[in-house]
Amino acid sequence: MFDLTGWNPDDIANPYPVYQRCRETAAVHKGQSGTFYVFSYDEVAQVLSSRSFGREVPVPAESRALRTIVENWLVFMDPPRHTELRSQLAKEFSPAVVADLRPRITQIAHGLLAQLNGRKEADLVEGFAAPLPILVISELLGIPEAHHTWLRATAMALQEGSSSRRSDVGQARAEAAAEEFAEYFRELIRLRRGKDRGDLLTILVRAKDNGVPLSVEAIVGTCVHLLTAGHETTTNSLAKAVLALRAHPEVLEELRESPGLTSVAVEELVRYDPPVHAVTRWARQDLRLGGYDVPTGSRVVAMLGSANRDPARFPRPDVLDLHRPAERHLGFGLGIHYCLGATLARAEIEIGLRALLDGVPALGNGDQQVDYADDMVFHGPSRLVLDLSETKGRNS
Repeated sequence: MFDLTGWNPDDIANPYPVYQRCRETAAVHKGQSGTFYVFSYDEVAQVLSSRSFGREVPVPAESRALRTIVENWLVFMDPPRHTELRSQLAKEFSPAVVADLRPRITQIAHGLLAQLNGRKEADLVEGFAAPLPILVISELLGIPEAHHTWLRATAMALQEGSSSRRSDVGQARAEAAAEEFAEYFRELIRLRRGKDRGDLLTILVRAKDNGVPLSVEAIVGTCVHLLTAGHETTTNSLAKAVLALRAHPEVLEELRESPGLTSVAVEELVRYDPPVHAVTRWARQDLRLGGYDVPTGSRVVAMLGSANRDPARFPRPDVLDLHRPAERHLGFGLGIHYCLGATLARAEIEIGLRALLDGVPALGNGDQQVDYADDMVFHGPSRLVLDLSETKGRNS
């Protein structure tokens, strides 16, 4: 019986054979505790786009600080709250704003890469893929650079409260992290009262001027959501893009020799191995899904990683093909919860990947050590140590 927990390390590193076996048996499987797991593209798209499915805060009631933060995350809101908050944020993540950010993202990426120069080996997660999005979103929010290391550590502790990682120890760490975040952002909010620092946090504090007043709890929750969701997904995407290209050296060389393909490559790399493999919805009414009667209130888990490898949607889905037609993959979701920061994420992945291809000549060579997080929701390596002994930095 399928479940998102208890996977062995080999299957976590490569879950696609598991998904294929499930998908070939049925589009939907009923798992433990009556949860419905959805594997085919069409049914996953239905779950993501239909108003017959809603969100719910997946946090135990006793974790008060964590629940207060998470229930104010955009991803766990339904209309009209979702519509109002998203309208406040959408402009700050528009293509025009992201285009203006690209030079700064490039500067950050090259700065991180410069710190890896001269090392015989380096963990690309710790040294590059993780700090890049943290630094970018921190600048957007107006968070001091001195706090970035603490932010990354606290964000990772908060993620231990995820339903796919949850344990008593992890829940305690997540609750403590939520309390720290609440105290930290409350102070930043206080410092912005009556002042305009030109950052996203100021915009949230002044949302009342646009007729959508946000409570302190809503602002805190939004900041934490942008910080955690924005950094872990991009971190996973960058790390897994490197792994995919190392496993396909001919594709890596093609991309290295054709910089113009990089933006197209991002779409295919995210389809091939997305940063989020599963999202949860709750049935708002009795309905029929993939041959099952799904009662109102049922938990439904859409398996994005499986849908992106569904041959009914993507011919030869297990092939990494940079020239694949621009089909609609689900790596950034679908429907009203389509990733708000998708444009920013694409830019970070593209620029980060280009910096690695240009600045690490031996990116596709040498040994690697990979440790995956025990998580089938936010799916990706926790460590990616590469042998850089033959590498000389070329970034500027």
